[in-house]
Amino acid sequence: MIQVIVSIATHAVALLLYPGLLAMVAFGTLVELAWLRFSSREWEWPVLPRRRPTPVVATVALCSVLAAVQLAAPLNPVPGEERSIVLAAVGLAFTAWAELALTVEFVAEPGLLLLIQVCWLLAVLGPAVQPESLRPQVLGNVLVPGLLPLKIACAFLYLLCLPPLLRLWPFAPAGERRGKRRLDAGRILTWFPYCGLFTTLFITPSSDDAIGLLRFFGFDFLVAAIVIAAGLLMQRRGPAIARGLYVRAVPPYAALVLAVVVATSILMR
Repeated sequence: MIQVIVSIATHAVALLLYPGLLAMVAFGTLVELAWLRFSSREWEWPVLPRRRPTPVVATVALCSVLAAVQLAAPLNPVPGEERSIVLAAVGLAFTAWAELALTVEFVAEPGLLLLIQVCWLLAVLGPAVQPESLRPQVLGNVLVPGLLPLKIACAFLYLLCLPPLLRLWPFAPAGERRGKRRLDAGRILTWFPYCGLFTTLFITPSSDDAIGLLRFFGFDFLVAAIVIAAGLLMQRRGPAIARGLYVRAVPPYAALVLAVVVATSILMR
């Protein structure tokens, strides 16, 4: 009975505090403010999200929390054997479609979004082929030289897919989007799971202490900074170029990554 109570308390802390809801909101708010600051020519404090969560925000929060507790974050209360990279991927994948189903007018190019998400899933699951493990802490700790090209290729593909998944790159003319600057609650909730999953998959795990915690979040903020820089670059180039990149360039590169995954799986047996 005591073990059940301790397990429930541990999972409650993980879901509500760290690495769950509280950590997600704190990290996401800082990164979202940075994105709004650098993407606006004239800075002004954005409007806060609505006090009452919409069905979209509630759904995104639930899926994002499910993904966040799967990460190989230092001091994560959830035992390592209970975490799975598949649960993290499914949770994050569903956030985009929750927004599409409930707020269709804010999501442009659903077919292109599906293509990008397939490429992102390839980047997430590709490193798991050879180790034959779905535990996040195992995938980041694989340092076999033969897997290095695969991990580099998947990491680059992952970063390519993040800006559109976080809706930083425009696929529609500016006039079709909301003109009023407002903190995007849905994006705030997904910054940490997306960036933390990249750190989990492609960076060696951090130690379970204060230094490890700083290291983990340092890499998360670095990933967020790269994504923001990419979003700013393409925002200046315009939606036509962004759409052309993901229609003509990213799918062939994803096919190349898939070939690397298959070849690595065969050669490493």
